[in-house]
Amino acid sequence: MEAATRLPIAMVGVRNGRLMIDGLLVDDETVVRLAEDSEEPAQFVRDALVIGARVLDREQAGTNTDFVRAEFERSARELKDEFTLRAKAVADRLDQKVDETFGPDDGHVTKALTRHFGDESTAAVQHKVRKVLDEVAAQMREDLRRQLTSDSADNPIVAIQKASLGAMKQNADQQNAHLRVMAEKMEAMKLELAALKAEQDKFEELDAERERGTAKGRTYEEALAEALDTLAAARGDVCDAVGDYGGEGGRKGDVVIAIDACGGPARGRVVFEAKNRRLSKKEALEELDGALKSRSADYAVLVVPSDEKLPARTNPLREFNGDKLFVTFDPDEGSTLALEVAYGLARARVLQARSETDRVDPDAVRAEVERAQGGMDEVRRIKTQLSNARTSIDNAQGIVDAMALTVRSHLARIDDLLAAGDAVDDAA
Repeated sequence: MEAATRLPIAMVGVRNGRLMIDGLLVDDETVVRLAEDSEEPAQFVRDALVIGARVLDREQAGTNTDFVRAEFERSARELKDEFTLRAKAVADRLDQKVDETFGPDDGHVTKALTRHFGDESTAAVQHKVRKVLDEVAAQMREDLRRQLTSDSADNPIVAIQKASLGAMKQNADQQNAHLRVMAEKMEAMKLELAALKAEQDKFEELDAERERGTAKGRTYEEALAEALDTLAAARGDVCDAVGDYGGEGGRKGDVVIAIDACGGPARGRVVFEAKNRRLSKKEALEELDGALKSRSADYAVLVVPSDEKLPARTNPLREFNGDKLFVTFDPDEGSTLALEVAYGLARARVLQARSETDRVDPDAVRAEVERAQGGMDEVRRIKTQLSNARTSIDNAQGIVDAMALTVRSHLARIDDLLAAGDAVDDAA
């Protein structure tokens, strides 16, 4: 039975106080680039989630504080405007009622007195009544003014003011309490962010130190030294890891091979320089020249972990100036063939330079070197073909899986049609 194709569904959930994410896919360019540059992508994702969540929490807290302050100011303005409008409306209403009742021209009382004490009545009675009414109206207005401006409980405006001030004070107290809590949270968050910043600075310093070759480069350098020691022991040579020791003018050169030093004085020296980063061709040659001088060697080899980290426009196992060579060696790949070829070629060049005294056949050595280089070219070509074939096989497997799903859908459709026919027969 063929395996079912896994659907690209991300599962996110919180369980036992922990966030679980299964099948997460992030296509943000910055996140992808930082994850690729990170030594531990899983730790980078966790750090990114923790720092991002805390920053979002801080931004949310700041937003809530601004929102609460804006709402409080808006409520105060609305309450003040409402109180002013209500007071003005009450005063206008009372003035209107007094004028309607006791107005000198159109008031109800004035009209009634006019009917009873008009031109037919004596002037003395009319004047006395008008005077009495004016005094009564003035007294009522004064009483009303005093009532509306007094601080007693009889004043309705005072009750409204007290209720409004009480509500405003209560809201202010609540807002102050919330602001104090938010301030405490923000202070704690600042401390956490400072701690995270300090921790991040430590990580950045560690990464910078690794880029300078103390941690990250040391691992690759040690793997190279171990592989070269095995090759040297099989040929009677002596391998020394000298990366931590200075030579003439510096510490350039990580591993030195003393040719035939197991049986007597060394007949020559080959220095290997390990680099876990890409250099330009000029920088690489200058690095090897410095290694030759620093280690008093006859031949220098630059070793990088992959073809992508070779200097631009260069190929592996190609010599420069007759005493320098570039080669790739990946400890994780498990093959030391390319390194063996570079080792043998460098060793042969050193011994060939002494052919007049050591009676080495230079033509035979040159022919074998060319054959070895041609063989490595063929190995690289076949590896490329195998990689392309593997990719084609994977693509073909995907097509077969898709076709299998299509066939299964057709079979399911057939079952549905047969089930529908059986249902019709049963109904008949």
